[in-house]
Amino acid sequence: MQFDDDTQPSQGPVDHGRWSSTKIGDLAAEAGIGRVHVLAWRDLEDVEAGGSELHASTIAARWAAAGIEVVMRTSHAAGSPPRAIRDGYEVVRYAGRYLIFPRAVAAELLGRHGHRDALVEIWNGVPFLSPLWARGRRATWLHHVHEDMWRMVLPSKLALTGQLLERRIAPPFYRRTPIMTLSESSRSHILDRLRLPANNVHVVPPGIDPCFSPGVEAAQPTIVAVGRLMPSKDFPALLDAMACVRQEVPNARLRIIGEGYERPNLERRIAALDAIEWCTIEGRVAPEALLEAYRSAWIVASASRAEGWGMTLTEAAACGTPAVATRIPGHTDAVVDNETGLLVDRDDELAPAMVRLLTDHDLRQRQAAAALTRSADFSWDRTAFDALAVLAGHPLS
Repeated sequence: MQFDDDTQPSQGPVDHGRWSSTKIGDLAAEAGIGRVHVLAWRDLEDVEAGGSELHASTIAARWAAAGIEVVMRTSHAAGSPPRAIRDGYEVVRYAGRYLIFPRAVAAELLGRHGHRDALVEIWNGVPFLSPLWARGRRATWLHHVHEDMWRMVLPSKLALTGQLLERRIAPPFYRRTPIMTLSESSRSHILDRLRLPANNVHVVPPGIDPCFSPGVEAAQPTIVAVGRLMPSKDFPALLDAMACVRQEVPNARLRIIGEGYERPNLERRIAALDAIEWCTIEGRVAPEALLEAYRSAWIVASASRAEGWGMTLTEAAACGTPAVATRIPGHTDAVVDNETGLLVDRDDELAPAMVRLLTDHDLRQRQAAAALTRSADFSWDRTAFDALAVLAGHPLS
């Protein structure tokens, strides 16, 4: 976003020294945590990796930089070796999408990854049930309740099984486990749906990489949407909304950045809408290409049905790009409605909200400035420090 002189935000220096690698290392030493094992469903190298994988990888890298040995056990990622060192921590990739759960548990019970001082389990729909078999320090990262997502991705009987596991079978085992989630709205949803003790569910927002910074707005009205191409992101709703937007803003275009198994369906939908000239699916892109997309966009948009936060929205905010997004847990923390973007309750409200921001230059400038100012509050160093504090049983910063 290119700001007018009267809307240029003031970004004073933000002191993140209290969450530096040295401070993280001091906290780990105080708690006796020298080696952490992380159990995750997918790896960052997986073609369908998204915010959860980026979140885990970023924290693991900062823990490693602070001197903590981190081993992340996850499922096989096509084209990637079974073992690798990434950003200072070890990645172990064995088993497929379903066998990862029993095989990772067996590996821990047999000590195949060496000793550990603490264990982090990432509960991404299907849990590893660590409270049943792991002793010592533990924490579980639970970004959001999957709820309706089960029916979007699985046949009806399997979806019901998944819902039963998530909402009824697993939660009682986690009542004494520290739970970390990303937003206050996700925490409220977790407390309401899973009935976990409130004092055990902690909020640690994700950070924003310092590489995200303002640039120049594209000459043509441009909307960017970033995320995995899967049913819960509801890109078809966004495509339909864009078709309506173009009736008011004929030269508007949509850039979709991400990859996933829904791509063929989206491509068919684009063809049916005769949208090939104004909508592109760019797949997974290099970091510099993502930065360019955020910087040049007039709006970042999300029609997602379930999020723990909405990291793409705050990444774009750091580039001075306001959001139009669905009003769901996670989004209500990532976006301050009517200040850093617009939140909508229904699909038919997406197009009017986008038209409003695209056509009202002053409003877009104000919201862009507010988004940029607010983005300065989010630091991955703080996220890594507070995630370790939850694991160590210390008060959050």
